[in-house]
Amino acid sequence: MSEPIISVSGLRGIIGESLSPTIAAQYVCALAAKLDPGSLVVARDGRATGAMLANAVCGALAAVGRPVIDAGVAATPTLGVLIGQLGAAGGIQISASHNPAPYNGLKAFGADGRVISAKRGEAVLAQYRQGTMAWVDHASVGQVTSVDDTTTAHWERIAATVDVERIRHRRFRVLLDSNHGSGSVLGRRLLEALGCQVTVMGGTPDGQFAHTPEPTAENLAGVLASVREAQADIGFCQDPDADRLAVIDADGNYLGEEYTLALCADHILRHRPGPVVTNCSTSRMSEDLAKRYQVPFFRSAVGEANVVDVMLAHDAVLGGEGNGGAIDPRVVLVRDSFVGMAQILDAMASRELPVAQLAAELPRYEIVKTKVGLPSNQVADALVALEKHFADAQADTLDGLRLDWPGRWLLVRASNTEPIVRAIAEASTADQAQAMCDEAQAVLARFA
Repeated sequence: MSEPIISVSGLRGIIGESLSPTIAAQYVCALAAKLDPGSLVVARDGRATGAMLANAVCGALAAVGRPVIDAGVAATPTLGVLIGQLGAAGGIQISASHNPAPYNGLKAFGADGRVISAKRGEAVLAQYRQGTMAWVDHASVGQVTSVDDTTTAHWERIAATVDVERIRHRRFRVLLDSNHGSGSVLGRRLLEALGCQVTVMGGTPDGQFAHTPEPTAENLAGVLASVREAQADIGFCQDPDADRLAVIDADGNYLGEEYTLALCADHILRHRPGPVVTNCSTSRMSEDLAKRYQVPFFRSAVGEANVVDVMLAHDAVLGGEGNGGAIDPRVVLVRDSFVGMAQILDAMASRELPVAQLAAELPRYEIVKTKVGLPSNQVADALVALEKHFADAQADTLDGLRLDWPGRWLLVRASNTEPIVRAIAEASTADQAQAMCDEAQAVLARFA
């Protein structure tokens, strides 16, 4: 890989190969050129290379005349809160999300404390590709300052959305796996403030991941046993920048990331009915819950910025993605693992039920994900062929091709970074979902 993976919300790459201090500086200077005047907040997710990139980013922003507030190690949703709290013009999160340790990246935020919109992101990319940076003279160089308390405002916003005393009364035993990312910075404080007896794994945010960062069942095999050994009521597992949350029940069973949003939706809609938004690759559990509680449901294209756009358009009470990212607009317009933890604990306390039983009450589906090598110039014809092949389905071309039947769906969309298409299917059983993926692969293979 010689070039970083670039999207409208930022970029990521392998340090020393596709991502360097020069590329980071060029990108953040492009962002600064497209944001309104004011300070920019810089945070990082705890990766070993984060401090190096933070130095480059802060220096570059100062060199184009921007005041910089260095928040140090902080979660991605915390950055969103800080931007609003400090009245900043935007921010940069240094993170490669769930990617392995050799990766790092940059995620761009606007003054509204959310990932920049696609429209603004395209303008930033155009500026970045020009490769010009407007350095200022010595008298105009921006100052770099730091912020001492990065977590109080975030915690207070979350606390206002749950019954803190009710949760404290239960004295839940919680195992938190932050896996040496940024999640423990607020995670330990939040759980202790909620009266939990907390065991933290990977609480030092130094990027020395104890397991592959993506919080999947396979990667969390060792954590499952630790939840049982700790006799915890629940296990919470974060990705390095803490915008994703996976859940483990008291018996050490992986409930997974798809259940995070659904558990939050079920609890919030019981007490605060309103529109719900998910992206088109998220489990239909949340859609079914919206029907159960008789509230509007809306679907967006894949990507956090797209989810937030639809949430704002419809004044949603909750949104998110099936990767464990719940978005509560009362807190911040960013996927937030801390929102997920607080809402799930509040649900357990409110109904006096273990998380396993709460999950068992949700609509049950199985998701299968596959990919097929396909040249980009063949994607359009392949999707047309798929739509004709599955003529009995309801077709939607919001993002790739989504095909819906009662109780099951199939999404096929091209990768933005590789010559492949991804097929995601959900049905009542894994065999049914796999069969849909296999049938789609057979059609796509004709165009490979």
